[in-house]
Amino acid sequence: MTNPSTLYRGGVLHCPAEPSATALLVRDGRVAWLGVDADAPAAERVVELDGALVTPGFVDAHVHATDTGLALSGLDVSGVRSAGELLEAVAAFAGGLPADAVVLGHGWDESCWVVPEPPDAGELDRAAGGRRVYLSQASIHSALVSRALLAGCPEVVSAPGYDVSGWVRRDAHHVVRAAAFASVSRAQRVAAQRLALGHAASLGIVAVHECGGPEISDEEDFTGLLAVSGVGLPEVYGYWGELGGAARARQLGAVGAGGDLFADGALGARTAHVSSAYLDGEGCGHGFLSAEQVRDHLVDCAVHGMQGGFHAIGDAAISTVLAGFAAAAVTLGTDRVRAARHRVEHAELMNKRLIAGFVEFGIVASVQPAFDRLWGGAGRMYESRLGLARSLESNPM
Repeated sequence: MTNPSTLYRGGVLHCPAEPSATALLVRDGRVAWLGVDADAPAAERVVELDGALVTPGFVDAHVHATDTGLALSGLDVSGVRSAGELLEAVAAFAGGLPADAVVLGHGWDESCWVVPEPPDAGELDRAAGGRRVYLSQASIHSALVSRALLAGCPEVVSAPGYDVSGWVRRDAHHVVRAAAFASVSRAQRVAAQRLALGHAASLGIVAVHECGGPEISDEEDFTGLLAVSGVGLPEVYGYWGELGGAARARQLGAVGAGGDLFADGALGARTAHVSSAYLDGEGCGHGFLSAEQVRDHLVDCAVHGMQGGFHAIGDAAISTVLAGFAAAAVTLGTDRVRAARHRVEHAELMNKRLIAGFVEFGIVASVQPAFDRLWGGAGRMYESRLGLARSLESNPM
């Protein structure tokens, strides 16, 4: 028998229909029964769980598979706690690479350093022996780069977010990121995608939502990932974040025209658009979309029968997105907007008024509790950016 019935017993199950359940029977790939061990039906195969927790497979609703794979196979600097440690890690990693290689790393977070000052582009140059260096910050919305990498993309100096120190944000970050990732071959990208999906499977994740777009990846990267969906790996559902790009998203095989369609940046990079100024930096971040652009994108999604979505972290960005929803509802009607179940990614700085807007327009909040685990609470990065009261109000869902 190729698919024998299997009884799993002696486990921990959380099921409202059977609160006392400790066992379940799987037949033909479906849960056919659950209850207590003593009442379990016969099965061809029995698995003793020994108190293990049983859950459905997890779905990760916001991933960048290629980036994740490259981070897993590249330089992990999430554990460094000073500029000196970061430079030592770069030097050790770069020493094993060819002279013309690009050092790709990820995860540094200056907010947990005693002295929160990262090294500059010149110091990275020296540590890497002149190699090009790209190190994305934990938020993925800014990066430290070496002089050698900056020299390879001279147009970056006129891009918003450029800084001579080598800590780049906004458009400048997109420029250097594209230059760094241009060194990655197609074979390396495929390997990175498979590594990311395999790692996801090892964590019990059975499906992922890939949030691609012209500022995140490219069409070949996106369609290549969709092609391996479910082939011995987790299923991949693609979201293509291009303004007014619903038709193109459908052509690429995406299930939605959204994901990382940026209404703002990130708190870690101080580019999330907030209504009150950052406490440890100047200004209120940056809004990248107008309410009119949000409206027009939603109308375009309605024309092509696509779910839409936006990346919005700060309360000011979320307010702009909701104003766009209200304008779209004037054109389409509220019921039609609600029926599409459009998404907003992250939605971190929410209040009752904004939550009410999500309810009114049937918006799905795609949230990442891991952000709050990493940076929320007293003494963490959100407090330094926002103050304790505002940081504790973040991620209310």
